[in-house]
Amino acid sequence: MIVVDRIEGDRAILEIEGESVEVAVAALPNGCREGSVLAFSVCDEQGSKMQRDNEERLARLRESDPGDMEIDI
Repeated sequence: MIVVDRIEGDRAILEIEGESVEVAVAALPNGCREGSVLAFSVCDEQGSKMQRDNEERLARLRESDPGDMEIDI
């Protein structure tokens, strides 16, 4: 688990498995504040594109749903 321990100016101190790591506040998602829990995932450009493509497909599927489809992820 990654927790935003504190924010000091333009730096954030994260606690990751009992260790402190300092990062730029600009690197955090919008709306992060002290106590926020973060998720971290690593993917390459191909993985990012695949994720976007899948999200677009899901959106199109939901738009075409006449109301009787069960779309569960």
